Amino acid sequence: MDIQLQELRQLASRAENRRTETGIPRVAMVQGEIPEHRLAAVYDPMVNLILTGSKTMTVGDRTFRYDPATYFVMSVDLPAVGSVHPSDDGAPYLAISLTLEPAIVANLLADLPKPAGGELYSPGFSVAPVTPELLDAWLRMLRLIEHPNEIAALAPVYEREILFRVLQGPLDWMLRDIATPDTALSRIGIAIQWIRENFAKPLRVEALAEMAALSVSAFHRHFKAVTALSPLQYQKHVRLLHARSLLVAGEGNATSIAFGVGYESPTQFSREYARQFGLPPSRDAARLRTFGKLRN
Repeated sequence: MDIQLQELRQLASRAENRRTETGIPRVAMVQGEIPEHRLAAVYDPMVNLILTGSKTMTVGDRTFRYDPATYFVMSVDLPAVGSVHPSDDGAPYLAISLTLEPAIVANLLADLPKPAGGELYSPGFSVAPVTPELLDAWLRMLRLIEHPNEIAALAPVYEREILFRVLQGPLDWMLRDIATPDTALSRIGIAIQWIRENFAKPLRVEALAEMAALSVSAFHRHFKAVTALSPLQYQKHVRLLHARSLLVAGEGNATSIAFGVGYESPTQFSREYARQFGLPPSRDAARLRTFGKLRN
């Protein structure tokens, strides 16, 4: 696998310290020290493969660390806090990702036998050991960076193979659930999408449970199992992350942004913000802007 990783690193070496598009649909790469506020975000469903260094991801009270020996799958939109680390020899962090499209997974599943059973109350993110077959599929995909005229014809084939290799591994149920109607995870996904799009509105758990076609108690259990957060905690994380991005961009003061993301009390907003990020809103935003200037 070392030879495969070495070529993958070379192909992805043009990545910047932010999400860098490759020209291949849904495939992106990133390299180096990433600004802190970009690592604390709501992450889209994806398969993420680290080529150099390591990354720590924390969702709720669950933390995973993964490196070039493993890959990471996130099957629902999750507010998470990440940190990246260079390799032991000082080489910068380098990773590639494939954003998951449920329709593409569903199309692939139609050509595969159905599994015997599913998972119950399972998390929407996890880590698994990487295999030579999965690396080989990624390698063919990234080679298209140097042959853009072949992307339209071959990228869909290689995307199916990457997904197929994940479906052959221990996280197969995660992909199956996002593309299969009426699974608990797909139902929770409906509620998650509503919260993401309406995070500033009051949240009624009973309405979300009805939306997911689950009892309130079952909805709570599944939601916490999938996201490591309660629905209200999830909403709070999304609100605070959105507020932080607005503050860093200078799009208002703490009070106006607090009201804009759904808080009725600026004092409560400042208290919860400081608890989440370690500093009050204005000081945290100033620190991040200063850090950004020093990095440029």
